[in-house]
Amino acid sequence: MAFPLSAPVWAQQQPGADAPEGGTGRALSTVTVTGGQPTSLPAQIPTTIEGVTREQIAETVNATDAEDALKYLPSLVVRKRYIGDFNHAVLATRASGTGNSARSMVYADGIMLSNPLGNGATYAPRWGMVSPEEIERVDVLYGPFSAAYPGNSVGAVVDYVTRMPTQLEAHVKLSGFASNFDQYGSHSSPAGNQLDLSLGSRSGDWSWWLSASRTHSKGQALVFGNRLLSAGTLGNAGAPVTGAVLGLNPSNQPWWLVGGSTIYDTTQEQAKLKVAYDFSPTLRATYTLGAWNNTTHGGVDTYLRNAFGQPVYSGRVNIAGRTYNLDAPSAALVPTETALTHYMHGLSVKSHTGGVFDWEVAASLFDYSSDTSRTPTTPLPGAFNGGPGRTTDMGGSGWNTFKAAGTWRPTGSAEGVGAHVVDFGFQQDTARLRTSVGNTLDWINGSPVTPFSAFNGNTRLQSLYVQDTWRFAKDWKTTLGLRHERWEAYGGQLGNAARLLDFAPRKNSYDSPKAAVAWQATPDWLFKASTGRAVRMPTVSELYQGSIDGNRIVNTNPNLRPERSWTTELTAERDLKGWGLDGMLRTTLFFENTKDALYSQALNNLVNTVQNVDAIRTRGLEVALNAVDVGVKGFDLSGSLTLTNSKITANSGFPASVGREQPRVPKVRASLLATYRPDAKWSYTVGMRYSGKQFGSLDNSDPNGFAYMGFSKFFVVDARIRYRIDRQWSAAFGIDNLNNNKYWAFHPYPQRTYVAELKFDL
Repeated sequence: MAFPLSAPVWAQQQPGADAPEGGTGRALSTVTVTGGQPTSLPAQIPTTIEGVTREQIAETVNATDAEDALKYLPSLVVRKRYIGDFNHAVLATRASGTGNSARSMVYADGIMLSNPLGNGATYAPRWGMVSPEEIERVDVLYGPFSAAYPGNSVGAVVDYVTRMPTQLEAHVKLSGFASNFDQYGSHSSPAGNQLDLSLGSRSGDWSWWLSASRTHSKGQALVFGNRLLSAGTLGNAGAPVTGAVLGLNPSNQPWWLVGGSTIYDTTQEQAKLKVAYDFSPTLRATYTLGAWNNTTHGGVDTYLRNAFGQPVYSGRVNIAGRTYNLDAPSAALVPTETALTHYMHGLSVKSHTGGVFDWEVAASLFDYSSDTSRTPTTPLPGAFNGGPGRTTDMGGSGWNTFKAAGTWRPTGSAEGVGAHVVDFGFQQDTARLRTSVGNTLDWINGSPVTPFSAFNGNTRLQSLYVQDTWRFAKDWKTTLGLRHERWEAYGGQLGNAARLLDFAPRKNSYDSPKAAVAWQATPDWLFKASTGRAVRMPTVSELYQGSIDGNRIVNTNPNLRPERSWTTELTAERDLKGWGLDGMLRTTLFFENTKDALYSQALNNLVNTVQNVDAIRTRGLEVALNAVDVGVKGFDLSGSLTLTNSKITANSGFPASVGREQPRVPKVRASLLATYRPDAKWSYTVGMRYSGKQFGSLDNSDPNGFAYMGFSKFFVVDARIRYRIDRQWSAAFGIDNLNNNKYWAFHPYPQRTYVAELKFDL
């Protein structure tokens, strides 16, 4: 597999991979990595692909979740609120914020982990289906420049390549983590542990891999009950209480913080079986079965105390001479219970001759076997012991994919002047959303007894694509591609306690052209340009929102238009040999124009729903540096700087947002990672991550990012020390957020966290 470097993989380069003819410098367009499985990304396309290897992750990252592998890659941010975050860890990319989960795609060995059921924090990729210990490599394709991916690739495509053994091997890793959290009136010590086990081997034509992991994690308060100071009624009514914390909300309005909730105590178990059979040296069949189980208790912690020093959770209270109702318009403090079991299946048959023709047939299924969350409807503290409440059941939801693809090399090779690599295929992606909310007499353990609401729907995307990568001259390569998509939404339903109403089905077709070109100007300089159209279809949850008024569905727009983006990047890559360094410097200008962006905004004075934002324009610069043995042998340095200007240029539905910054897309992102290996046993790493000021609202009316529901800038320092005790044993100790920065993305991020690991490899 070949891909441009994002960390020091230079030592693994082999000659002959896109090397400039007659030159003595290192080719910058691709790097061949030996061993392991091939990526599913179209690595021959001359555009930006970054990656990180298993060994680099082990040396440099305190990786407790699969998404941690992306921590230092250019322009990427994962909104991970605590270790084991299963429902809000959304990926942000160059021109997309952490509220746009549908603008990036995540795969594991080609099996889709992205959640196509919706867009936003609660539709994060299913990271839990990949354990950090099974990762062989992670590759990232920036932008919608491959015809092999749908419009959700407009931000990035992430592919996790996981382990497949060539001989008997076994691994055991035990990790522990602990931190402190202090915010408002919440003071806690989030902590947990993790156990990873894996075993695999190869015998003849068969190879197999079995892995399991268990994570128990206690997080910090994520939600803070509040009441605006101005909402209180002057007087002596209500029970006098103390302990409320006075602060400012994101709009700089004074408010009282009355307690913390969604304090997750979560246990996650993951197991995976992979079996491969080689029909021949160039034809392999692979089956993957993954299971993920999650049980979570969301606790509450009230700050309020009555005259007897007893905790107060609900009712009418008096704070500093003003009366507030903690139960209306909604409860300030609510506990939750969640129990999820999801399964993943993947089957592929793939040839890899590298000759005139290769082909692949693959299918995958992600199934919400059971998925239930519970909340009380009766006031606390009585609800701690049960009582009436509601259950939300998403069992039966999920998605499935099918792909039949081929690669044709008319000259029998991808190299040499005149060589072509033609990729083509058919794909079908189907998403199924089933949500049933019911009333129960026991919110902790009871079954629903009467319906409260329902929310169902399906989408299907059928695609044909073709792209040709052509080396038309000695130092030139180009790719031209076209993707045709037929999209339909059907089976949409919205229900309340009395009735279930249907939405009309929809069908549309779209075409998305792609183009890229690369020029090896000198042995030291490579220039690339890429452009492509992406059509991001509305998800089920975006289409079928709303409410029922009589016999009509209102407050929704089932005719949402898809997002249509044109994205372009211009890149210059420089081999640093001429500057006395072993590494590469990449500079990329990127441009994106999006029409009909999908965002939630006010439909009227009382209702917000997803609507089309007419136009968003983004311009930016990304600089990435990777170098090894900088100054002294064993000292590696990598880093990136991203400057972005993303503005709403037209929005007929909300004119006040025109000229404002796109939500959650900061003007500056940066990272720096330094690793020193004085010998074969020790490695020392310091990493730094920075993100500038950002807004959460379309009209940027939330300037105070350092508050609950705010979006703040941050600067975080991480550290890690790894020691190879011998060939089989290793240990590591790390600190994330060493400087204990208190920062926000609606919810608070973790504060200083200590991680310790002990690992055995057979």
